[in-house]
Amino acid sequence: MTRNTLIVFVILVLFLPFFPLLIWSFAKGWVFPQLIPEQWTLQHWAQLLLPTSRVIEGLLQSLAIALTTTVLSLLVGLPAGRAIGLIEFPGKEALKLFLLTPIIVSPLATLMGIQFMLIRLGLNGTILGVILVHLMPTIPYMTLVLSSVFANFDTGYETQARSLGASPIQVFSQVTLPLIAPGVVVGALFAFLISWNEFLLTFFVGAGRVFTLPMVLFTLLQGGNNGLVAAVAITSIVPGLLFLLLASKALENEAALGGVGNV
Repeated sequence: MTRNTLIVFVILVLFLPFFPLLIWSFAKGWVFPQLIPEQWTLQHWAQLLLPTSRVIEGLLQSLAIALTTTVLSLLVGLPAGRAIGLIEFPGKEALKLFLLTPIIVSPLATLMGIQFMLIRLGLNGTILGVILVHLMPTIPYMTLVLSSVFANFDTGYETQARSLGASPIQVFSQVTLPLIAPGVVVGALFAFLISWNEFLLTFFVGAGRVFTLPMVLFTLLQGGNNGLVAAVAITSIVPGLLFLLLASKALENEAALGGVGNV
C-alpha cells in the first residue's frame, strides 16, 4: 500500500461517520429500508440562516470564545512553558503533574466550586465567565506543549542576538518566536479545538445565556429534526477543519516559520 493510498484510506475511515450526516442534511425524509433518500431538499441548510435557529449566533459566539481562549492560553502558556522547559527548580515534576489535574479530573468535580466563585464575581452566565472556565483545560495543554518545545530550545541563539545589539522585543520576534513556532501552532490548535467543542463547562457556566454552537446542537437534538441537526453538526466541524488545515500548512511552510526547518 502506497503512502498516498494509506492517507486516503485513513481520511475515509475518519470521515465515514460524517457521511450519513451529509446525506441527512439534504434528505427530505430518509426511512428504513431506503438505501438512499428518494427526495432531496435544501430546506435544512436554509433554516440555518433563520434567526429562530440561532445557528449564526452560536457560530459567532463559539468563534469569539474559542479565539479569545486560544490567545489567553498562549499568553499564559508561553512564559509558563519557558520556565518549566528551561529552568530547574524544586517541585518541577510535581508542578507538571498538577498541570494535568484539570485534564485528569472530571470537570464535574470542580464545576460547583468554580461556578460558585463566578456567581460571586457576577460572571456566571456571561461570555467572559465561559472564556475563563475554558482556560481550565486549555492552559495545561498549551503550557505542557510549549514546555516540551523549550526543553529542546537552545538559548544560545538569543544570546548571540543580544550580543549583536538586538532588543528584547527583536530577540523574541525575530529569533525565539520563529524557532518555537511549531509548538505555538500545535498548542493553539489544541486550545482552539478544545474550546470550540466544549459543551459541559459552557452549559453550566453559561447558564443558558451563552449560546455556543454545541449548545445549539444540543437544543436541536431535543426537537427530532434530523436534517437540521445534521446540517448544524456539519457546520460545527467546518471551522475546526479550517483551523487544522491552516495549522498543517503553517507547519509545512518553512518560510512561515522563519526557516525553523533548517535550524
